[in-house]
Formats: sequence, C-alpha cells, structure tokens
Amino acid sequence: MTAINHSTVTEFILVGLTEQPELQLPLFFLFLGIYVVTVVGNLGMITLIGLSSPLHTPMYYFLSSLSFIDFCQSSIITPKMLMNFVTEKNIISYPACMTQLYFFLVFVISECHMLAVMAYDRYIAICNPLLYNVTMSNQICSWMVFGVYIMGLMGATAHMGCMLRVLFCKADVINHYFCDLFPLLELSCSSTYINEVVVLCFSAFNILTPTLAILGSYVFIIASILCIRSTEGRSKAFSTCSSHISAVALFFGSATFMYLQPSSVSSMDQGKVSSVFYTIIVPMLNPLIYSLRNKDVKVTLNKILEKRCFL
Repeated sequence: MTAINHSTVTEFILVGLTEQPELQLPLFFLFLGIYVVTVVGNLGMITLIGLSSPLHTPMYYFLSSLSFIDFCQSSIITPKMLMNFVTEKNIISYPACMTQLYFFLVFVISECHMLAVMAYDRYIAICNPLLYNVTMSNQICSWMVFGVYIMGLMGATAHMGCMLRVLFCKADVINHYFCDLFPLLELSCSSTYINEVVVLCFSAFNILTPTLAILGSYVFIIASILCIRSTEGRSKAFSTCSSHISAVALFFGSATFMYLQPSSVSSMDQGKVSSVFYTIIVPMLNPLIYSLRNKDVKVTLNKILEKRCFL
C-alpha cells in the first residue's frame, strides 16, 4: 500500500537567520549582494567556458557543471531567504517546502560527488598525463557528470521518501532560513528514528566517500609532484590543484559539521551558520576561486574583454 502523509500542517513559518529587527535590512542587502555575485559569477563562468575553445577540456567541463550546481543550489535557497528579511512572517506551503528540500538535496549531494570527480581529473592529469586524453574522453566525462546527478537524485529521493512519512501535527515554525532535514525533523510528532539513521548513513556515504576519494587522489598527486625535479614544474602542478583544494575545504568542512552528527547533539543556531557557508558563501566563492587563481581563465577573460573594447 502507498504511504499517505496524514500531516495536518499545510504551511510552515521560516524563522530565518535572526529575529532581531535592526539586523533585517543590513542582512537583506548583504545577502542580496552575495546572491548577485553568485549568479553573475557562476553564469559568467559557464558562458566563458562555453564560448572559449581553449577551455573545452575535461577540467573546465567539470568546472562548468560545478558552476551550474552552485547557481541552482543558491537560487533554490537565497530568494526565499531574502523574503524573510522584508516580510513579517515568511510563510512557505507544505508542498513548496518539500520541493525546496528535494532540489536542495539533489544539488548539495551532486556537489559532493562533483568535487570528487574533479579531484580524479587532476589525479589523471598529473599522475598519468600520457593517458589523460584516453582516460578522460568526452564520452567518459559525460558519463561521470551523468553519474554525479544520478547520485544526487537517488540520495534526495531516499530522504524525501522518509520525510513524506513524517507527521507534522501542530508545530509549524522552522528554526531555519530554508526547509532543511534536521529543522523539519524537530517539528515531527511521530518517530524520526528511521529518518535520522537514513540521514547519517547517506550523509556518511555522500560526504565521507567523496572525501576519501579526494584525499586518495591528492596523496598520489603530492607524491607525483615531489618527484618533479624542476621548481617551476612543481609550482605549476600545485597551482592547478590549489583552487580545488580551497573549494573542497570550504564545502566539506561546513557540510560535515551540519550533517555528520545526530540532531540531538547539534545546535540549530550553529547549524544555521554552517549552512550559510555551503548554501550561500561557497557557491559565491567557487567561481571567484577558480577565476582569480586560474591563469587560463584570466587569460581567456582578458582576451574576450580586449575584443569587446576594440568593437
């Protein structure tokens, strides 16, 4: 028989980041600015990579996919968050809340695995450069990106299957700025044991597995770099990895703090701060990290700007 959600709650109220009135307007402009930079940065990165033939390589193909994920993830969360700063009560319907949660999970899980794929790409480029074109062919890259999104869809569907069985009877105030797993589970009037087990298991898989893959890749990368005799060669090899390492540290650090602990020992206020990093700050920083610290991107961007100046 199909499980039916007997929830009596038809809408939720999102508390937001803070309930202090004097902070609402400054935070609105702060996060509006962050969102504008995020949208311009990620869409700009996708456009730049798409228009520039020198950037049509596996590394930048994955980077454009990461930019798409960051753009979607931020757009799912930030606009609703901005409404919370300018409305007295930020109300979200039950279907809209579940939809937001589902697509947030799709893209946050996809980002975990995309960062692992990008680490593998760097491993092949540095440790097996002669086999790079064969190992990272267009078909293989397409399948890897397809697999990333499949992982995101599978993980999100598993979480949603459990969430739709949860009963919400009276409590309707979500102590968060978007519909996230733990804040919603706190409102349940039914048992959430299965949900918490599923969250911990899938979070462990979707965070620890990519993390181990990334660490393993970089162990071999560092060993290969240390074997390079020339200082210039070492510097060039390290520079191709530094941007990715920065993005990985920011994303996995904040996501691990939020999800790899039981809800009973986590603080929602601390969780909000952690969530801000991987839902809002990281999507803004990724295109900046990869553009400002990437010579190829800067050179391509300068060429495009020079052409436009001469037109």
